[in-house]
Amino acid sequence: IPCSREHSWVATTAILKQPTEHKQKNPFAYRALLVFSILYYTRPADVIPGLNAIPVGKIAGGVALIALLAGLGTKKGRVKLPFEIKLLLLLLLQMCLTIPFAYWRGGAFHTVMDKFSKGVIVALLISMLVVSITQLRRLLYVQAASVAMMTIVSILLHRGGGRLTGVLGGIFENPNDLAINIAINWPLCVAFFLLARGPIKKGLWTLGVMGMLYGVTATYSRSGFLALVAGAAVALWEFGIRGRRLGLVLLAGIGAIALLAVSPSHYLSRLETIVTMKEDVGPNGQLTSGSSSEGRRELLKTSLSIMVHNPVFGVGPGNFEVFSGNWHVAHNTYTELGAEAGIPALLLFLAILILAYRNLRRTRKLLRQQDDQELRILTGALTASLAAYVMGAFFADTAYQLFPYYLVAYTSAAYRIASQPNPKGRAESEKPNFPSFRERIHGQSEKSELARTR
Repeated sequence: IPCSREHSWVATTAILKQPTEHKQKNPFAYRALLVFSILYYTRPADVIPGLNAIPVGKIAGGVALIALLAGLGTKKGRVKLPFEIKLLLLLLLQMCLTIPFAYWRGGAFHTVMDKFSKGVIVALLISMLVVSITQLRRLLYVQAASVAMMTIVSILLHRGGGRLTGVLGGIFENPNDLAINIAINWPLCVAFFLLARGPIKKGLWTLGVMGMLYGVTATYSRSGFLALVAGAAVALWEFGIRGRRLGLVLLAGIGAIALLAVSPSHYLSRLETIVTMKEDVGPNGQLTSGSSSEGRRELLKTSLSIMVHNPVFGVGPGNFEVFSGNWHVAHNTYTELGAEAGIPALLLFLAILILAYRNLRRTRKLLRQQDDQELRILTGALTASLAAYVMGAFFADTAYQLFPYYLVAYTSAAYRIASQPNPKGRAESEKPNFPSFRERIHGQSEKSELARTR
């Protein structure tokens, strides 16, 4: 549409003065959250002597929470709380209500306040602070790169003769927990491989992806294997079929064959026990007396029985081992949560996972009308990671750990980013809203010519 120079100059000035939408809110709190995530996934206290005496992670998380609460009082810092986070807060309330009725009140109090509350705080911070794709990508990058590097280092330092354990403590020390974390983060590494530019970056991510695949087999974890299969199947659909990358489908087939070829000895025999329910096969091919599969079936029955007899408040968070008398967790997140915190807690937990999947489904629908390849790939990776977690949670105790609530909050952030009315400016939302030198010169020249015309 033709317009006069005066109108052109006025329009240009209006555009330059227009504030950028969805500008980064509370950058200090986000940086503190980023530091907390780095500390959680890299665990420097396990490597640096004396660092355990300083609760650096708690300090960073507390600073982020305080900064967030301080920013909520301003108009700029107000962000709508997602429904799944509201349900998570209700789940925390249900956990607190179970403490007075717990079999061991001290243990229940410690589990709720020192473990589960951290997951709620992390989810709250991510869902309210992450408003741009740059912020989301940084958090996912820290998580994926940390787990990939830790897996490779664990493989290099593993001397053989037993199941692979993580070189770091916490959630990475136990082989089963290590395998599930690898399975959850593996799709993220595939996503960053697709987003990487240049042969060096793609080569590093390829090394991470292949190392994580081998790491799951080296743990001899059947639950990790099932979680990996679920996540890999969804990732193959999201990236290969839906993303129309036929070459990736071919590489996946070749990689699966190569993985079976280099997998540790007797690994396939151990996987057969998933179906046959026979004696377990160890790393050296020995048959263990008293199958752990049989033991887990008994734990499953026990957890269901406890849940039925204590339907409202359970026996208290973290009390299943003590109450059952066998000093083992139920190896099932869903039934153990129902037994320890009651059926209401289990229903809330399931609703949170369903809402997380709904966030990803809605995000994909919004991205069909937008040209945002990066967010589309990250959304596909989160979908695969969520599938891996849902499968892995059937065989592990994860209700009081942080990483599932990281995952739920990521889906909330992805949906918020996709819902922004300015999709082209999402990646630049953190940049200051100042016109460039060229734009200012162009505006001045338009203004001068308009004055001469007058």
